[in-house]
Amino acid sequence: MFKKQTAGNDKQAGDDQKQHVEQLLVPDLEQNMERLERFLGGGADIVCRTLTHRSFPNQRYALFYIDGIVDGTAIGTMLLGLLEDANSQATEETDSLYTHLMERSIAVGKIFPATAVEEVGYAMLEGSSVILVDGSLRAIIIDTTGGESRSVEEPTSQTVVRGPKEGFTENLRTNTALVRRIIKSPKLRVDYKIVGRETRTNIAVIYLQGIAQDDVVKEVHRRIEQIEIDAILESGYIEEFIQDKAFTPFPLIQNTERPDTACASILEGQVVIMVSGTPFVLITPVTFVKFFQSSEDYYQRYDISTFLRLIRMTSFFISMLLPSLYIAITTFHQEMLPTSLLISLAAQREGVPFPALVEAFLMEITFEILREAGVRMPRIIGPAISIVGALVLGQAAVQAGLVSAAMVIVVSFTAIASFVIPAVNMGIAARLIRFVLMILAGSFGLFGIMSGLMVLLAHLCGLRSFGKPYLLPFSPLIVSNLKDTFIRVPWWAMRKRPIGMSSHQVPNQNRIGGGKRPDPDQEGA
Repeated sequence: MFKKQTAGNDKQAGDDQKQHVEQLLVPDLEQNMERLERFLGGGADIVCRTLTHRSFPNQRYALFYIDGIVDGTAIGTMLLGLLEDANSQATEETDSLYTHLMERSIAVGKIFPATAVEEVGYAMLEGSSVILVDGSLRAIIIDTTGGESRSVEEPTSQTVVRGPKEGFTENLRTNTALVRRIIKSPKLRVDYKIVGRETRTNIAVIYLQGIAQDDVVKEVHRRIEQIEIDAILESGYIEEFIQDKAFTPFPLIQNTERPDTACASILEGQVVIMVSGTPFVLITPVTFVKFFQSSEDYYQRYDISTFLRLIRMTSFFISMLLPSLYIAITTFHQEMLPTSLLISLAAQREGVPFPALVEAFLMEITFEILREAGVRMPRIIGPAISIVGALVLGQAAVQAGLVSAAMVIVVSFTAIASFVIPAVNMGIAARLIRFVLMILAGSFGLFGIMSGLMVLLAHLCGLRSFGKPYLLPFSPLIVSNLKDTFIRVPWWAMRKRPIGMSSHQVPNQNRIGGGKRPDPDQEGA
């Protein structure tokens, strides 16, 4: 048995070695071209130009690239340089045509050698151009990545009144360049990875060395490297794979399409994950309060920013609790209402055939359908259909006696409050929790709501984002971090980076823009 197994292993090792040898380039140019075309599967978009050089009449070389994913200007410049070089006499003696092309002829982009057909093919699929030289065991890979892509535009999902108007694009290099333009620090690290067996999607992990905690950076790398999947088409794929807990309505990783938000997170010690093909980048680790903060908070005065943050948090609780409170009070706790209001509500509900719970579910589900229809409809008619549909259906439902006018007001105000939350995924979490609390309110009244909130709070206390407590800095309590939570103190008062996110080696390093408050009496001194 042992001998048979050993023989089988030797055979498999021999097959692997043979396959590895077949993947290597050979001195014959025609054979290399045939194997490369077979690896890529052919196709009309694969361009091949065979050229000769005056100084090396016995050697040919071939230029390969895939049309549409390369920079046309770079290809034109490179072709022109190769043709001019091919018609000129070499001024110095060179060992071979490969050395001459590698050292003297190609002046476009970054170049590096390759020895395997698979390596050459994958480089072409990423937008590089390849030169195969007759008689050489190495190919020349030229970085000519380009092609048509969306230009830098204003973000559509996270708009601000005051602040930068640049947004990330689907091009990974453009996104990393936007970060480089803001953070001009030699400590900025950009680590690249490839995930996806078929798509081979490029991913960039960006952080500040010495500011981000080393254990967090290593954990991010480890989780990304363990991903086994055929395709990565958006950063949401990565988010589901690397988040700490799957069964929770709350987002454990923040996403943004704003470069200033991503750079601010990097400066605070967080790690940014960029995925090629999407403008939404991931930020981790993250805390609960981060989802109620907008980049515009740091561009307005601190008192205005604090007021807006309190409005957002109030809107979150309204979106989550208002329908359930209405159900509980009108069903079980009518004595809490003033007499005049109670009489008015009773008159409105006199002809309604459903209990408050069914009435609320009917209106909430109707509004969710209208919201989804407005998102999926064409952009021109989507808002009109959602607004007109809500007005017409709400008024018709009241006149038909299916729901009360007070319920329409409650559902409408709840929906408006859900749009105030800057993070869309946190707003969706509030919508999901709302339905659970509505069932508890219809079954047990205020006792059911309080029980649900206690379970929710315990759940929040147990959540972690890459090992960091989700309710930081409230649980555990870090007083120095409270300066930038639901309130924001002036910039001159925020002298330290948040403890718990940045590296323990630099907990007292001043923030960008930090320092002592200027004294107007000493400015002229």
